[in-house]
Amino acid sequence: MKKDGALSIFTKGIIAENPVLRLVLGTCPTLAVTTSALNGIGMGLSATFVLVCSGAVVSLLRNIIPSKVRIPAYITIIAGFVTIVQMLVKAFLPDIDAALGIFLPLIVVNCIILARAEMFAAKNPVLPSILDGLGMGIGFTATLTVMGIIRELIGAGTIFSLPITASFIDPMLIMILPPGGFFVFGILVAVSNAIANKKGKPVVESIGCDGCSQNGNCPFAGDAEKCEKSEATPPAEKGKEEDVNA
Repeated sequence: MKKDGALSIFTKGIIAENPVLRLVLGTCPTLAVTTSALNGIGMGLSATFVLVCSGAVVSLLRNIIPSKVRIPAYITIIAGFVTIVQMLVKAFLPDIDAALGIFLPLIVVNCIILARAEMFAAKNPVLPSILDGLGMGIGFTATLTVMGIIRELIGAGTIFSLPITASFIDPMLIMILPPGGFFVFGILVAVSNAIANKKGKPVVESIGCDGCSQNGNCPFAGDAEKCEKSEATPPAEKGKEEDVNA
């Protein structure tokens, strides 16, 4: 693998394909756990560990796992690493475990991890899969940490529980409640879109099948688990095929 190729795989998850701001994945834990910066780092690092390890294992087994059972197999692999993370956090970081609550074991069904296993690790060698997982994990962690810092600073007047503005500015409690999470998330997506637009990149306009370039022509429309955008027939090509068949 070339150095430039490795760097591209690693960095795309941090900026160009940031899983939260660009791909709009993992929104539920993003909104739920970013009431403080420490919670954001805890969730981000936990997900990064699972991303890297599950990506490596899925890549190693990509030619062994039957296609028909690949999704259950991926979930089983992911669940094994999530269990390891949960046990380590419970043993050494009980406060973070209590703060993250149910969202820590729910990493098993985090769409970022499952998507990288399906769309990248299952089709690439081990080293690129590790780099992809690491880049996506860093992008996820960075976004959660930034959201956590903003919400904690405005909502509690602290950063990492250290007093910053609490002594002279009344905290806005709404920022550590769900509405505050949606507000900060929307602002960060808007900033990401502005930067993307300035660089001539496509902006995030919608999520799910509505945001896919193959919408209306995809045989897997509405089924995220089977979606293979990269292999779907482009609209122009589909039109040509229909003309030939006619």
